[in-house]
Amino acid sequence: MSPFLIGYFSLVAVLILLGVAAFLLHRRQSRDAVWRSLNLRLLAVSLPRITSQESIPLEELRDRISIMEKVYAGLRAIREPWWKTAIAGKPAFALEITVPHIGEEIAMYIAVPRRFAQMAEKMIESTFTDAHIQPVEDYNIFNPTGAAAAATLTLKRSPILPLKTYRRLETDPLRELANAFSRIAHTGEGAALQIVARPAAGKWSGKIAGHAKQIYLGKSPLSPRNAVERGLAAAQATGQKSRKSPNEPESQHRLSPQEEEQVRLIETKGAKPLFEANVRIIGSAATEERATAIVHDIGAAFLQHTDPGLNEFVVRPLAGRERSRSLFRFSFRLFDPKTALILSSEELTSIWHLPNVPLEAPKLRAVKAREAPPPVSMLRAGLRLGTSVFRGETRDAYLGEDDRRRHLYIVGQTGTGKTNFMMSMIRQDIGAGRGVCFIDPHGDTAESLLAAVPPERANDVIYFNPADTERPLGLNMLEYDLSRPDEKTFVVNELFSIFQKLYGAVPESMGPMFEQYFRNATLLVMDDPASGNTLLEVERIFVDKAFRAEKLSRSTNVVVQTFWREMAEKAGGDASLANMAPYITSKFDTFLANDIMRPIIAQERSAFNFRRVMDEQKILLINLSKGRLGELNSSLLGLILVGKVLMAALSRTDIPESERRDFYFYIDEFQNVTTPSIATILSEARKYRLDLIMAHQFLGQLTDEIRKAVFGNVGSLASFRIGSDDAEILEQQFQPVFSGQDLLNIDNHNAYVKLLINGETSRPFNIKTLPPEPIDRARGAAIREYSRMTYGRMRGEIEEEINKRYQKGAITVSM
Repeated sequence: MSPFLIGYFSLVAVLILLGVAAFLLHRRQSRDAVWRSLNLRLLAVSLPRITSQESIPLEELRDRISIMEKVYAGLRAIREPWWKTAIAGKPAFALEITVPHIGEEIAMYIAVPRRFAQMAEKMIESTFTDAHIQPVEDYNIFNPTGAAAAATLTLKRSPILPLKTYRRLETDPLRELANAFSRIAHTGEGAALQIVARPAAGKWSGKIAGHAKQIYLGKSPLSPRNAVERGLAAAQATGQKSRKSPNEPESQHRLSPQEEEQVRLIETKGAKPLFEANVRIIGSAATEERATAIVHDIGAAFLQHTDPGLNEFVVRPLAGRERSRSLFRFSFRLFDPKTALILSSEELTSIWHLPNVPLEAPKLRAVKAREAPPPVSMLRAGLRLGTSVFRGETRDAYLGEDDRRRHLYIVGQTGTGKTNFMMSMIRQDIGAGRGVCFIDPHGDTAESLLAAVPPERANDVIYFNPADTERPLGLNMLEYDLSRPDEKTFVVNELFSIFQKLYGAVPESMGPMFEQYFRNATLLVMDDPASGNTLLEVERIFVDKAFRAEKLSRSTNVVVQTFWREMAEKAGGDASLANMAPYITSKFDTFLANDIMRPIIAQERSAFNFRRVMDEQKILLINLSKGRLGELNSSLLGLILVGKVLMAALSRTDIPESERRDFYFYIDEFQNVTTPSIATILSEARKYRLDLIMAHQFLGQLTDEIRKAVFGNVGSLASFRIGSDDAEILEQQFQPVFSGQDLLNIDNHNAYVKLLINGETSRPFNIKTLPPEPIDRARGAAIREYSRMTYGRMRGEIEEEINKRYQKGAITVSM
């Protein structure tokens, strides 16, 4: 064979091998590109909605938007080793704005290679401290039975020439895009703007800088002038060049002010980080016409970036195979070098940036409530409140034993998770063998707690359920420790405050005359408990002369004796005892005549000793269901119980403080069962180891006096979602970490807490409360039965005792 043929066939063989190699490389690159897309981590990114009553100065608005450029500069770090890049190309990231085919919420996403996801999250979080980033599964914009339309964005002129960016616009460019997406129907329509980008080759910066230099010299063929000017300029330059000596230096072209500004903008683009980017618009709807209209509407938002003297976007609709390929690349987030634009970080920011300025786009997804990290000093043990969740990291939140002595205040609307929060804490205290009292105004939680008591603590439970009329538990407010006569004054003061609260709607009914008669009647009854010492006897002081005389004969209080003998019994007219009796006793009759209340409050001895409950670490569960008792009866019993617990705590002065065991007092809807003495409880209870946990729904339920007492004395605060009026007040407690908007929008079973940690206030942070744990209803029923049999008395026995005492003139003396 001749050398020629040998060379020919050798060349053909080489070409075939090269073709096969190119084919295999292309297949490998296509396969790698799809594999890369499947290995992307999709991150949903949102910021708190920013509202402002006053307009932001234009320069400040632009400066805020420019923060996004830092993120793009950081995303240039997404790169692979050179040998991977040579085979599969540079890795890309995707930026998307979407509306799914079901729903109207506009969402923003960033997709990055999985191994760079954490880096991207940290970078966004460090740039936008309030950003909420959540890894999510892919969304779907396509109507399953409809049609889809697609378009790609190109540049009208050379990519060297810049677009009009946010730096030269009067408003946030994101507003136009958001408005276009806002017009998409809730069901059956979807859309997406997708930008797939990767760092551009370094040569582009040089090209742009070189072009700017050519314009300075007046000989750039891409100079932003019209064709006639370019032709004249070129002809003039050619003629001058023919007359110029070879060694004569080139003279700089004199630029007009407009040209100088254009050159400055070109140089600015070249100085920024540059990216290759595919910009795609996809729409889906029931019909192809509507899908095309959606794409057109979104594409129209890019007209704002047109600079007639420099560059502008061109929206190119796609059809046929081109559209199919574009939809495929959209779905897999594939980069297509053939349709890539060269955009600077400033131009990318103009198209896609996080909304960190006020934006009239209510459908744009926003962080409803901010998150904040827990304090560094957070305890590692104690009462577990919940879990701190911040930027995907979780940590248990605890409240220490000593800090609990400064009390915990909980506020939040109904249904937000307050009761579950309290139940979780109570169960922990019960499980740890601590003493607990819980006042439940609804009853359901008390019943659930019965079923949550572990078997080893069943005998410690006292279940006070006034609705159990068969075996009522006695509760005598006038009962006191005979070795502590000073308690009488406390009882009288507290009982008078209780009636003031109950009848506060008619303040004139609780005037000085009522107080004078009430105090002297109560003190007279309490002076000799053996001859009767309940509200029933207080009423009899006014209506039973013989009973009053017997009580006076046993009294040792000269002031009380003088009042009744020298003032009350001798008074005439309106102040006569006959006239005053109905005025006073009408306040008691409501309760003494009630079949549920009488067997409870008319018993001379309470069913249990509150001091022992505290010292022996009992579990006192109080069911004051308003639905079964009525609101007035529920409030009276609650008020009496709170007073009894406080009196028991104050009596602990007879043992050293170091020996007083903490007793945890939980009160739900505490506004119904507290008097102004709550200020004393909050300020004094700490030294007696009475630790309060108080909850209610809104601040308007509290009087100014009680509200000041709470905020002035409570060490720790937890706020679930609240109303706008409360947000204005509580915002002061949580600033600058959280705003009123956060307090309005936090989700159920989440709370903002401001804790006392080792005696020092800490920065507020957010927690997610603990989920409910299983309970045993059968065990709860057994514990209920044990409690009622141990502490309750048969109703018939109680009624018989009351009837004997109430017989006119009868005095039963217990020796």
